[in-house]
Amino acid sequence: MTGFDTSQKPMTMEALPTGTTPGPILSVRGLSQRYQSRAGDRLVLDGVDLDIRQGSFACIVGPSGAGKTTLLRCMSGLLTPSEGEVLLHGKPVDRPPASLAVVFQDYSRSLMPWMSVEHNVLLPLRSKPVSKQERVERTRAALAAVGLSGATDQYPWQLSGGMQQRVAIARALAYQPEALLMDEPFASVDAQTRAELEDLILGVRAEFGVTVVLVTHDIDEAVYLGDEVVVLSGSPARVRERLEVDLGAERDQLSTKARPEFVALRTRVLGLIRGKNA
Repeated sequence: MTGFDTSQKPMTMEALPTGTTPGPILSVRGLSQRYQSRAGDRLVLDGVDLDIRQGSFACIVGPSGAGKTTLLRCMSGLLTPSEGEVLLHGKPVDRPPASLAVVFQDYSRSLMPWMSVEHNVLLPLRSKPVSKQERVERTRAALAAVGLSGATDQYPWQLSGGMQQRVAIARALAYQPEALLMDEPFASVDAQTRAELEDLILGVRAEFGVTVVLVTHDIDEAVYLGDEVVVLSGSPARVRERLEVDLGAERDQLSTKARPEFVALRTRVLGLIRGKNA
């Protein structure tokens, strides 16, 4: 695929020397978050510690209202934590880093309805010190990666929900981030489209070697997509457990989800969320 500067891709796990373990790209240290209200302070996150390995796919799950989105916003630099810190390659994150991209759940509000698909993807590249030609090449390559090469001149309101979310993903890819943070990105589409988008993001991760952190309420989705599943406790949230997912790199919606290992891990995650597994 043309248009992407592959020399700038983060080192994937396969590219590391034999016997080398990739270090964390993102680290969360003692992170707590409080919100003020008339009823008093509400503690949402309570001393969260978490490392995200470079090149990995980490899925964050937990009870409803546990603070998963709040944690992701802190990790992305969109929200300043009340206590603790987020580190990117060991350096504090105090604003949205240029090497991170975020895909939100509400794609309809993140896309500009008066702009074509191509110009929506081009939009964040205007702040990049690259030539106009490179911007166009990146945009077209990103749209090709998500299967939207034929939709460049259409507008968001002419597309289905699934196609709009593909545009949002393409916009993030065109920026060539080291890490892609995704907040319930497939929650607003139907089940069939969701499965298609899950496989799309697995393909994108494999092709570009990008680190992915995905927040989801869907346990099946977390186990299917992730290299590891991070389970948060109820509010105020802490990291209750981190579970490695040993299902191999090649995954299939039917055969992978029928495997005993998948079923066992799904059951384990559900039990942790419901507080039934110590």
